[in-house]
Amino acid sequence: MNIVIAGAGDVGFHLAELLATENQDIVLIDNDQDVLDYAGSHLDVLTVKGDATSIGVLEQARIGNSNLMLAVTTSEKTNMMAAILAKKMGCRRVIARVDNEEYLEEDHTKTVCSLGIDQIISPRQLAALEIERLIKQCSFTDIFEFEDGKLSLLGITLDKDSPLVGVRLSDIEQLETKVGLHPIAILRGHKTIIPRGYTQLRQSDHIYFITKPEKANLVEDFVGKTKRTVRNAMILGGTDLAISTARRLQDNYNVTIIANSKKRCQYINEQLNNVLVIRGDYTNVDLLEEEGLSRMDAFVALTGNSETNIISCLTARNHGVYKTIAQVENKEYIHISQNIGVDTLINKKLLAANSIFRFVRKGNIEAITSLHGVDAEVIEYVISKSNQLTKKTLKDLHFPDTALIGGVIRGEETLIPNGDTQLQLGDRVIVFALPQAIRRLEELFR
Repeated sequence: MNIVIAGAGDVGFHLAELLATENQDIVLIDNDQDVLDYAGSHLDVLTVKGDATSIGVLEQARIGNSNLMLAVTTSEKTNMMAAILAKKMGCRRVIARVDNEEYLEEDHTKTVCSLGIDQIISPRQLAALEIERLIKQCSFTDIFEFEDGKLSLLGITLDKDSPLVGVRLSDIEQLETKVGLHPIAILRGHKTIIPRGYTQLRQSDHIYFITKPEKANLVEDFVGKTKRTVRNAMILGGTDLAISTARRLQDNYNVTIIANSKKRCQYINEQLNNVLVIRGDYTNVDLLEEEGLSRMDAFVALTGNSETNIISCLTARNHGVYKTIAQVENKEYIHISQNIGVDTLINKKLLAANSIFRFVRKGNIEAITSLHGVDAEVIEYVISKSNQLTKKTLKDLHFPDTALIGGVIRGEETLIPNGDTQLQLGDRVIVFALPQAIRRLEELFR
């Protein structure tokens, strides 16, 4: 696939880095020669210096022969104009990064797409939605929904008092059937494990389940988690993401925002209706205590500094806050989230990449996500033609050992599969896969 990426900043470079491992032909456009030189020396990509809204630059990038154009510069206007031009010049599919939430409203999205843009992606909105889900179901560190919530992927940590500690998965099959969930991955330290019957669970294992949404509460009981409800939430930071998150939370929770400048506090007050805004230094623990840190159920650190966010979440945890979420810019930090005491680390670039990846992969992919710290992917495939997948049971398919089918969506019905399950035409199949299994899966589901 020929892919053109406009913008070699954080989002663009990260997408190029991920896509380059997929053996895609990638052209990277940016005005800054230094960032292009860095990308060219670290990635297998072609680079073009110039303005992505220039017809000459787009022609130099061979936009007319491209399958996909990703406009992800820091300028929303540049992205939209570049995407529109790319589509008019023959690019098959164009995706633009936007930040203005007005564009994301349903009616306005239709207007934008009528100009020729196939999809608009907002990393900020994706992050705010993720935070809202995590606070709503606060026992879980990861939540991802398939097909508008027909199946859910939930991540949860086994505490020392969990009844599952020391138990082999083969010994809890009857509970698995009763609860209606399927373990698809275990993160143990930095090691990713595909669960098998002989796998013995340990304290601090981070386990990922596929289940039906109505069974989510049973998962908490199953692993021995005490149910908690978030009422009070503190957001550290006056960033645009902090405002977007508070806007989603303000009607259902008591929200306090800490911002470090008078001007920003005034702006937040103008944007939000039901939020307490406090001016203060992000590193001032005494201030956080005075503003009720120990009474908070959730603490969300969304300043522009990753280290500040992580340290403040650890401080909140030491003050008894149950749920902690930190935004980080460095994707390498994602791998340490479960090991340092922060419940969830949010990375906007990774969230945006997950949304965009489904347009790149082969094999009738509908959705894809990565799990925090896990070196694998969860992919939703659609079975579009009759082949060996529909003619044999799962146990007879010679499925890769490094992949696992976690769930099946069949029309309005959802299935937690076993070895005797046989897939059907039109099924949406949720697969957990380590990197070495991807090529084989693409062959199976193509």
